[in-house]
Amino acid sequence: MRANLPPFGSTKSGIPDYENPHCFIYMSEEKKVKAAPIPTIHLPEGHPMAGLIDSIPIPPAAGDLVEGTIIAMNRGRVYIDLPPFGTGLIYGREYLNAADVLRKANPGDAISAKVIDPAGREGYIELSLKEARQAAIWGEAETAILSQTPYSLVVEEANKGGLILTWQGIQGFLPASQLSKEHYPRVPEGDKDKILGELMLLIGHPLSVRIITADAKEGKLIFSERTGNEAEEKASLIDKYQVGDSADGEVTGIVDFGVFVKLEPGLEGLVHISELDWGLVEDPHTLFAVGDTVRVKVIEIKDGKISLSIKALMENPWHTAAERYAKGMEVPGVVIKYNKHGALASIEEGVAGLVHVSEFESPAQLRETLELGKTYPFTIALFEPKEQRMTLTFSGKKK
Repeated sequence: MRANLPPFGSTKSGIPDYENPHCFIYMSEEKKVKAAPIPTIHLPEGHPMAGLIDSIPIPPAAGDLVEGTIIAMNRGRVYIDLPPFGTGLIYGREYLNAADVLRKANPGDAISAKVIDPAGREGYIELSLKEARQAAIWGEAETAILSQTPYSLVVEEANKGGLILTWQGIQGFLPASQLSKEHYPRVPEGDKDKILGELMLLIGHPLSVRIITADAKEGKLIFSERTGNEAEEKASLIDKYQVGDSADGEVTGIVDFGVFVKLEPGLEGLVHISELDWGLVEDPHTLFAVGDTVRVKVIEIKDGKISLSIKALMENPWHTAAERYAKGMEVPGVVIKYNKHGALASIEEGVAGLVHVSEFESPAQLRETLELGKTYPFTIALFEPKEQRMTLTFSGKKK
């Protein structure tokens, strides 16, 4: 049975709406007829109608992005010409959501929108400008990933895992693992509280980042401060240096096991704690601060890493120790460290010897007799300056 509908281009009352020549057929909810599905036509290869059928445009579906021309704007509605499929409509909540943009729009302007319902109210194709904008932004993010476009974004927040930044109105995450070496938090044993403290120092600072993940469905945007070519760039920089070279560098990080020194942008090396000074160094923080300028010597280049030394540029006190000391000599020494073999006592800066635990009844007696930081009398029992080796015996009274 054929539905009893008003003529094309008419209003609900059946009177033609000449003020809006783009008005579609009105169907009341009671008489709204669901369109039958379009059948799939299969034609043999080479059929004269095959090309014609292939050229027929596919009607837009929900979620598609469409482009059209504004043909009318009135009463909180915007009508958009979408040939050959009909007229699109932005109204209601979608109109309010896009009010700021639509205030600047005029009939004749081209506009992009997202299809909400291809068979919407009164036969119009219902559209969303806000969702189209969001879709366009996510599309731009995908393009940025492929082109590796850099963006300068200000760090807004920090947590123990990384940093929060905003791009095109969308909040994204920069994992700590994706920070450049310059900004990567170097903390002992991965202490999360200390990592957070280092990351919070970056809040308010701009970083040059790239988008590496964009997932519109999950609203996930992931950034990286790395360029993706670090290995090649670093190898090129390392090629400029050879073992034995000396250079000035800047301290960029201090950890329990040493100090990181930037030789030039993109190239850092490690000065291991054993290479900081000829004397015993327990805590590198007591000798250096981030930002200090230091003179270093390249002592090893291996597997894309460069090892540095500060003490290699200082005079080794062992080289002249034979001029001042000899086996059997009684000397004062400061206890600087305990180990499983006994205690280390320094007789001058950079020259230390072992006091063996076998001299005492137990390790406890050794530690009770020889307290850290105090000076005691010793006798040099073994002295081999070329091997930088010395053994001391305790000359005082044991507890």
